[in-house]
Amino acid sequence: MATARRNPLLTGVFLALTGVLGAVFLYPLVWTAITSFSPRPGTGQSEGWGIGNYTALAEFQAGLWTYLANSFIVSLITVALTLVVSILGGYAFARFRFRGRNVLFMATLAILMVPYATLLIPLYVILNSVGLQNSLLGVGLVLTMFQLPFSVFMMRISFESVPPELDEAALVDGCSTFSTLWRVLLPAVKPGIITVGLFAFLAAWNDFFAPLILLNDASRMTLPLAVANMRSQVMGVIDYGATSAGVVVLAVPCILLFLVLQRHYIRGFMSGAFKG
Repeated sequence: MATARRNPLLTGVFLALTGVLGAVFLYPLVWTAITSFSPRPGTGQSEGWGIGNYTALAEFQAGLWTYLANSFIVSLITVALTLVVSILGGYAFARFRFRGRNVLFMATLAILMVPYATLLIPLYVILNSVGLQNSLLGVGLVLTMFQLPFSVFMMRISFESVPPELDEAALVDGCSTFSTLWRVLLPAVKPGIITVGLFAFLAAWNDFFAPLILLNDASRMTLPLAVANMRSQVMGVIDYGATSAGVVVLAVPCILLFLVLQRHYIRGFMSGAFKG
């Protein structure tokens, strides 16, 4: 069968539009990266080009490595809990038939319609009552709760895209329900798992509002909160250089993760798109 020829004009228009969109989205990040190394009066890099702004960021209060470690801890807690709960929940919704299944699933998705900020104060009170106030674990639990509706939805459609005959064949071969999930289905829904994990990491890594409300110890601040605090310096002067350096440090792990996992990320979003 002969392949259809591409229209050179349409191809050129497509490339031009995607190039313009790419430039629009990349420009702020590139400008911020250049600003973090460029000389600017009143910053850690007042003369010449260098890493003075990054040095100022590293020496701010508890130190950059402390804030990076806090952000990684919160992100890993969020990713681990989100994956465990969403995999089990998505598997149950996709494969098991029980009374009230659809109602329970819609109730889970309904959490997405609740404004994020309105739940933080009640959650702060709950965490305080169980001794998890001002803790990274508490922040991770809260961020996990906000990730679960989307994550359960993604895992459900990922499991539903896998033919049920695989489950039946595994059960005939003597696998238990859990063994079927672990050995057969998880490898089949790997793109969906990576998509959910990546979303959970990005949300936890970049979140500002939850740590702001739930943490009051400077040594436990996450990096976004520390970068925001750096903006208010002596006499209200904003250190734009150190702030730009903080934005670059925040962006680098996200960019690297996306570049490494983008193939699985796209496949995860396509899970179930052609099911039928």
